[in-house]
Amino acid sequence: MTEIPRARGRRAPGSRLTQAEVDEIFARFQAANPDPETELFYNDNFTLLVAVVLSAQATDAGVNRATPGLFRAANTPEKMVALGEAGVTDKIKTIGLYRNKAKNVVALSKKLVEDHDSEVPDTRDQLEALPGVGRKTANVVLNVAFGQPTIGIDTHAFRVANRTGLAPGKTPLKVEEVLNRIVPERYKHNAHHWLILQGRYVCKARKPECWRCIIADICLFNPKTEAPA
Repeated sequence: MTEIPRARGRRAPGSRLTQAEVDEIFARFQAANPDPETELFYNDNFTLLVAVVLSAQATDAGVNRATPGLFRAANTPEKMVALGEAGVTDKIKTIGLYRNKAKNVVALSKKLVEDHDSEVPDTRDQLEALPGVGRKTANVVLNVAFGQPTIGIDTHAFRVANRTGLAPGKTPLKVEEVLNRIVPERYKHNAHHWLILQGRYVCKARKPECWRCIIADICLFNPKTEAPA
């Protein structure tokens, strides 16, 4: 890796890194993983939407253990409505906040049937009008299902953005706004996938594994952790 001097180049707006450093971070992410994907199991836009709603305050692995059974029983909005809250609850009770999530999944399915001809809408306003769908969920669906360059900020992306100095912010929205300003357009579609994977597997919450991080020489986190003996 070629270390980029901190003083070189203009400061990226909202970042503690220079624009050259920001560009280099995403260039490295792309070189290491050109086609990142969500780790949630899904078959189509509807099952993607449901999986993302279920993933709020839960791990993707935990959601993936529950959704195969749910989607075998109900893989369309009509079938989900027919399954009902009790049926959905039974399928997802291993996931945190499962009662409220079951209520939202059935309610959003009903709204898709009634208002959208059972299709997942492709606009933020329409997505966020669905029960249980917030900004992060809408961003993920717009990105994965419809190819839009939106940036979904989960706990992993939030941590990486702040810890590295890439996009400091006290709220997910602030981090998203900074990233939208500084991430080069050619990287935006994959940006949140890279940040999520970085936080999940390398820049971990309890102890980042700096010794195997591909952006360690750019990241502002100090002191860097060392490899276990």
